[in-house]
Amino acid sequence: MITLKNETMVVEIAELGAEIKSVKKNGVENMWCGDPAIWGKSAPVLFPICGGLKDDKFIFEGKEYNLAKHGFASLKLFKVEEVSETEAVLVLFSDEETKKVYPFDFEFRVKFALSGESLFVTYSVKNIGIGDMYFSFGSHEALATPEGIEDYDIIFPEKETLNALYLYGAQIGEGSYPIIKDSNVLPLYDKYFIIDGLVFDNVKSKSATLRNRKTGRSITIDFPNKPYLVLWHKHSAPYICIEPWSGIPDYYNSDYDITKKPGITKLESGKAYECTHTLKF
Repeated sequence: MITLKNETMVVEIAELGAEIKSVKKNGVENMWCGDPAIWGKSAPVLFPICGGLKDDKFIFEGKEYNLAKHGFASLKLFKVEEVSETEAVLVLFSDEETKKVYPFDFEFRVKFALSGESLFVTYSVKNIGIGDMYFSFGSHEALATPEGIEDYDIIFPEKETLNALYLYGAQIGEGSYPIIKDSNVLPLYDKYFIIDGLVFDNVKSKSATLRNRKTGRSITIDFPNKPYLVLWHKHSAPYICIEPWSGIPDYYNSDYDITKKPGITKLESGKAYECTHTLKF
């Protein structure tokens, strides 16, 4: 376990999955505990895909590959490349096992930087293979809501009209349904999550704040480079995941071509790509 700390914050990060396990501010925990009886994760990293593929498979250059929902990064042991009191860089390299399900050579790094009351999380990928590489990545931090999510709102800096995409199993179905109209406040209701989560592809704002409307406690996530936003939790559980993604699940009628997957990023050989999201406690 890696520990980052400053005057007010202590952050614990596991090498398995490069997963944030704890964020304490002035001794108060802000992350879901990862209770395996409910949901055993706290902040899985999504790479090289976000969401599920139709039939858990994709086709690239005529060959079929089987890849589970959200990819494999959360299940892999990362190498600690750099670490200091307030920063850490963890890296995952492609190998023979990853190439059985994802035929690209890559270096994938997650950098954590603690500054004041903010935790900066940077995902970066480098294509070290020959030919173009296709990928998405996203965050999945579970923020503790010990009072229950219905004491909380999601606050956006801009007024939003948000329609959640219909889900068809683990894929995107046809159409959408309204959640808020011309408002910057999205009240959280447990009924939204009876089936799964809320997937938005039309959020104008580049940040979202989880705020307890009774106590004023708040956590803000800035996501300047992520076009999709997902809200999710296990029905009735005391946490909410605010998830900026660079891609979304397959559509239910996908033809399996990974180069056409919604939100997929194409990266040329030898090139690198990175983006940062920030959690402000």
